Amino acid sequence: MPHVITQSCCNDGSCVFACPVNCIHPSPDEPGFATTEMLYIDPVACVDCGACVSACPVGAIAPDNRLEGKQLPFVEINASFYPERPADVKLPPTSKLAPVIPAAQVDARHQLLTVAIVGSGPAAMYAADELLTQHGVRVNVFEKLPTPYGLVRAGVAPDHQNTKKVTRLFDRVSRHRHFRFYLNVEVGKHLSHAELLAHHHAVLYAVGAPDDRRLDIDGMGLPGTGTATELVAWINGHPDFVNLPVDLSHERVVIIGNGNVALDVARVLTADPDDLARTDICHRALEVLRNSAVREVVIAARRGPAHSAFTLPELIGLTGASDVVLDAGDHELVARDLAATSDTLTRNKLEILSKLDDASVAGPRPRIRLAYQLTPARVLGERRASGVEFAVTGTEDLHRIDAGLVLTSIGYRGKPIRDLPFDESASIVPNDGGRVVDPGSGRPVTGAYVAGWIKRGPTGFIGTNKSCSFQTVQALVADYNAGKLTDPVTKRDTLQQLVHARQPDVVDAAGWAAIDAAEIARGIDDGRPREKFTDIADMLAAAATAPKAPKRRLLARLLG
Repeated sequence: MPHVITQSCCNDGSCVFACPVNCIHPSPDEPGFATTEMLYIDPVACVDCGACVSACPVGAIAPDNRLEGKQLPFVEINASFYPERPADVKLPPTSKLAPVIPAAQVDARHQLLTVAIVGSGPAAMYAADELLTQHGVRVNVFEKLPTPYGLVRAGVAPDHQNTKKVTRLFDRVSRHRHFRFYLNVEVGKHLSHAELLAHHHAVLYAVGAPDDRRLDIDGMGLPGTGTATELVAWINGHPDFVNLPVDLSHERVVIIGNGNVALDVARVLTADPDDLARTDICHRALEVLRNSAVREVVIAARRGPAHSAFTLPELIGLTGASDVVLDAGDHELVARDLAATSDTLTRNKLEILSKLDDASVAGPRPRIRLAYQLTPARVLGERRASGVEFAVTGTEDLHRIDAGLVLTSIGYRGKPIRDLPFDESASIVPNDGGRVVDPGSGRPVTGAYVAGWIKRGPTGFIGTNKSCSFQTVQALVADYNAGKLTDPVTKRDTLQQLVHARQPDVVDAAGWAAIDAAEIARGIDDGRPREKFTDIADMLAAAATAPKAPKRRLLARLLG
C-alpha cells in the first residue's frame, strides 16, 4: 500500500524531509526540484509510514487504496518517475537523504533583527516562517489589502480548496509572538522604502508579478476582451475586480494561451454552478455563472500539443472534472507528437490528449476544446469583441473562431518598485540570490532583498517559493551577521504611531482573524467554506469587531 502524491501537490517539499527512507523526489537539493510539476513517491521504496501525509500542507498525499477514481492516474504517474526494476530491489537514492539545511543563525551578539516584508503571499509567509525559527528576530508584514495571502486567496481557483489549505501554515506563522501584520497599508503610498529601512534592519519585497503580459494585436482592449488572471480575481472576489464587466451571454469563450490559469478559467466557466456553490467562489460571480449561456470554451495555443504549457496534474484534473474535446486535426497533431517524443512527462500528457473525444460529437454539458497551432492575428468586432482571427501557425491560412468573450493567458510581469532598480526586459528586481543589486555598479543595495516572482520571474508553484525565500533569508542573515545592515534609528512603538498616522484603517492580526471568522460564519448556512467580503469597507467593519489587545506590561516591554 504505497502512498501517492496527487494533483494538489504544491512542491512545498516538507514531505521530502519528513520521509525516513528518501523515497520522494526530486528533493530540494536536486536540480529538477525548482521546475518539476509535482513531487513523486517511489512505490517500491515507500514503507507506508505516513510521515509524508502529516507533513503535506495541502492534503495531496494518500494511500493508493484510498484514492478517488479521478486520482487513480497518479498511481502510474508517481511510479513512472522512477526506472523500472525488480520489485525486491530498492532504488538507490539519487542522493543521500535530502539535507536539512539549518536555518540561518542570527548572531546573538547583535540586537534583535527586525525585518519588514512587503507582500503577504506564499513567498512572504515562507520568508517570515524561516526568519521566525529563531528567537532573535522580529517580522512585520505589510500588505495593501485588508486580507493576506495574496494569490492563494485571490488566484487559486475556488474548486481547488485543497490547494488553499496551505493558509493553515501561514495562519500558524502569523500567530507567532514576534510577527505583526500591517494590513491595508500600501508601501509606496502610506510608507516609503526609506521609512521602512529607518525602522528595520532590512526590507524584503515579496510582491509577486501582478501585471499580465499583454497581447499586442488589433482589437485587444475592445469590450469583451480581458485576461484570464483578471477573471480568476473576479471569480475569487478580489475587491479590485469584483465589478469586472463579465458578459457570458454568448455560447463561446476563447482563451489565448494554454497554461494552468487558462485551464482553471475554462473549468470554472463550464462547471455546474451547484458544484461551485459549495466553494468559496464570490457570490456575485456565482450568480453570473448561473445565468451563463456559454456552451464551449476554446483554449487556443500557438504551438503543437507536445509544447502544451499546462502541467500534467492540471490536465488530469481537467479531464476528470470537465468534458474536454479535440478537433480531428488536433487529434492528428497529438498522434504525430506522440510518435516523435520519448520524454516520459510529455508522453503522459499526449496519451491523455489522444483519448479525448472528438469535437464533432456534441454532448449535453458545456465543454472545453483544446486547439493547437493557432497564432492570434486580430480580435474581430467593432464596438465589442465578436471573435478571433488566427493564422494557422507556420502557414498563411486563416481560421476564425466566433466568441463573445476573448481572454488572454500568456504570462505575468513584475512591476517596478519605487526606490529600487528594475530590469524591464526580465520584469524583475535585479538581484543576486535575493540581494537587490544596483545594475550600474553591480553592488548590493544595502538592506533591500526580494523573494518570489519579483525575484526570479513568474515560474514554479506555491511551494517553490519556500526554497526561494529560504535562499533570500540565508543571504539577509549573513549580511546582518557580517555587520552590513544598518540598525533601525527608531523604536518599535514609533513605527506603529507612524503607520496609524498615515493609515488610520490599518488592520492587524486580530482584525484579520475577525474578518476570517466573519467570512466563515457567512458561509455556514449555505454549506460553503466561507463567503468572502468583496468590499474593503465591509472588511474594515468586520476587522473593527476584533477585541482590543491588552496594554503591554512592563515585563513584556523589557523582554520585547
